Amino acid sequence: MEFLGISWVEWIGYAAMATVLISFLMKSVNNLRIVNSFGCLLFVFYGIVLQPISKPIIITNIAIFCINIYYILKKGN
Repeated sequence: MEFLGISWVEWIGYAAMATVLISFLMKSVNNLRIVNSFGCLLFVFYGIVLQPISKPIIITNIAIFCINIYYILKKGN
């Protein structure tokens, strides 16, 4: 399935990329981490649906997601 000549898998990649880029426009570091975490999860999903599966994309973004969650929860204490 394609939209504007781009496959749905590529659209997920573009959405992930845009979300991560937008996260760096946040003035609040906490908001940056929240939006960036969502982008990381999109990248993890993208890495899974790519054929063949992209382990580097998955591993890197899971690690960044965990770091973001650590600092989000640490700030709450």
